[in-house]
Amino acid sequence: MKKLILSAIAVFAFTFAQAQEESGTPGFAKGDLFISGAIGINSEETGDFKTSSFTIAPRAGYFLTENIAAGLRLGYTARNVEQGNADFDVNTFQIGAFGRYYATPTNRFSLFGELGFGYFSTDDENFNGSGQDVTVDGFDIGVRPGISYFFSNNFAVEALIGALSYRTSEPDINGAESTDTFDFSLDLENINLGLIYKF
Repeated sequence: MKKLILSAIAVFAFTFAQAQEESGTPGFAKGDLFISGAIGINSEETGDFKTSSFTIAPRAGYFLTENIAAGLRLGYTARNVEQGNADFDVNTFQIGAFGRYYATPTNRFSLFGELGFGYFSTDDENFNGSGQDVTVDGFDIGVRPGISYFFSNNFAVEALIGALSYRTSEPDINGAESTDTFDFSLDLENINLGLIYKF
C-alpha cells in the first residue's frame, strides 16, 4: 500500500511539473528554498480491536551555501484506538530542525548526509492500558545518508536510507523512568521516500 501511494504521488508530481512553466535548472544552489513532507492515513482492524491514524509532517529547508542546507520540520499524528466499548486517542506533536551536506548539489543526482534533532510530546488517554491520561515527552537525534534526483527543474525525489539515532522519552508520572533507544541500521528495508519542490 505504501509503495502504491508513493507511486501515485510521484506520477501526480511529474504531471504537475510538466504542466507548469519551469524556471531555473535542476539541482540546488545557494539561496534555494525547498519544501517536502509526508501525509499518511492508516487503518487496521482485528476482531473488536481497531486502530486508525492520520499523520501530517511538513518540512522546509534553505541553502545557506552551495553545499549546506538547514531547515525545520513539524509533525502531527492523531491515532484512535477502539477495543470493545473502550475508545481512546493518542496524539503526538513534533518539532525539529535538520542540517544537510550535499555532494554535487548542482547536478540532477546528488548524495547527502542529514543530521536532525527534534522534540516530541504525546498525549495518551490510555497509557500502557492503564486507563490514565498521560503525557510523554522526549527528544531524538539522528544521522542519515540520502540521495536525491531531479526529474524536472523544480521537482526531485529523495530517499533516506537507514539511520544512526538516539531517542529518549519519559512519561509524566511520579517515579517513572525514561525509555532510551539507540538504533543503527543501513539496509534497503529501511528507506524513506519523499518528494521535494524547489523554489
